Amino acid sequence: MKRNRKVKILATLGPASSDEAMIRKLHEAGADLFRINMSHASHDGMRDLIKRIRAVEAECGRPIGILADLQGPKLRVGKFANTTVELVPGQTFTLDDNEALGDNTRVFLPHPEILQSVKPGHRLLIDDGKLHLRAEKCDGKTIVCTVVSGTKISDRKGVSLPDTLLTSGALTPKDWADLDAVLATNEVDWVALSFIQRPEDLADVRKVARGRVGLMSKIEKPQAIERIDEIIELSDALMVARGDLGVEMPLEAVPGLQKQLIRACRRAGKPVVVATQMLESMITSPVPTRAEVSDVATAVFEGADAIMLSAESASGQYPVEAVATMASIAYTIEREPHYPGIIYAQRPQPEATGADAISLAARQIAETLKLTSIVCYTSSGNTGLRASRERPEVPIIALSPIIETARRLSIVWGLHCVVSSEPTDLDDMVNRACRIVASEGFGKPGDRIIISAGVPLGTPGATNMLRIAYIGSDGLSGV
Repeated sequence: MKRNRKVKILATLGPASSDEAMIRKLHEAGADLFRINMSHASHDGMRDLIKRIRAVEAECGRPIGILADLQGPKLRVGKFANTTVELVPGQTFTLDDNEALGDNTRVFLPHPEILQSVKPGHRLLIDDGKLHLRAEKCDGKTIVCTVVSGTKISDRKGVSLPDTLLTSGALTPKDWADLDAVLATNEVDWVALSFIQRPEDLADVRKVARGRVGLMSKIEKPQAIERIDEIIELSDALMVARGDLGVEMPLEAVPGLQKQLIRACRRAGKPVVVATQMLESMITSPVPTRAEVSDVATAVFEGADAIMLSAESASGQYPVEAVATMASIAYTIEREPHYPGIIYAQRPQPEATGADAISLAARQIAETLKLTSIVCYTSSGNTGLRASRERPEVPIIALSPIIETARRLSIVWGLHCVVSSEPTDLDDMVNRACRIVASEGFGKPGDRIIISAGVPLGTPGATNMLRIAYIGSDGLSGV
């Protein structure tokens, strides 16, 4: 199944899209990989979704990636005697360790790590920022606050802490149990870690994962922005989770941060996903707003690897239409006259490695000679990542003998992944590349392609060769 666009689409599965027939429709409409939200999925439910995705993969004959998104710590206040209480800006309101039902002066906060970490002057944002509190006095058991803005608080509303670095890790006991279940399947390609604050949050997870899944850090807290270079270095990919990021930071700061994060990931050669409310109105409407179309277009213009649908495909009334709309927007934007120039202007300098030098040369040769595609043989996936980092104008065909590598690369910009056995020699390598380019619809007899590979063949990390070939009348290399 050939895609005529470079950016990938990540679709969340849920009540509206959990059966195999719907998953197939979403894939055919343009979804390249699927997200399982562990906030709502049980372990049995996750395994059922994985089986259905893999059945669609086998039927379609194209690698499909799977992302398991861990819930992360959900910080919430306790309950109130009357469910909801009214507050007045300027009044005092206390969060404490007293389990009694709350009133208009106080409420139980069942998170000792917050009580011990918040300092005077720190902000506490309740219910996605609708209520703004400022800490005045803290003793480790109570936080006496002033109500800055907002007039209402009710049972179990979420708490955001934009100024506070929590001592607890990013994973809760539920997350560790979910991670164990994910790893036990051996079928999940990516795990998204919620509310990452510092690079240390990734260390323990990486020890447990041991390379069996790619680690995607969700950037949704200001503390992560402060150490973003270190977090990118330890992550395999990033997600710009604009929902929570927009609660804990000024809304007007989020678009600029989105651009910064996309460009930082591109410099590092790490995939980056833009998420949250991209086509939000399509939960209940068959068409998006103009502003939403512009939002998706901005992410595509910036060169994001993937754009994500959440409730639109998980619980919305128009999941297939949402995927098809996103695919149509991406296809159109990538053909805009200004698109190549914008992508070119953001192109990072190659690093001093053989893989980067080869990838740079492959792009330059392909664009100078008007070749139809770049073919890269990749076992670990690194060669595919470096080829994508160059953002070439021509398609990149990533050939891998390892199905897990092909699935993981399904999130990467511009890569069309094909599972193929290792070539036996150089002639087989060239013939195989020509045959696959032709059969996958990326070239025809008489077209020229460029191939990157490593010699000796089958040696991971040894990309050191470029070969130009043209497709013969039999689909093999011409002579």
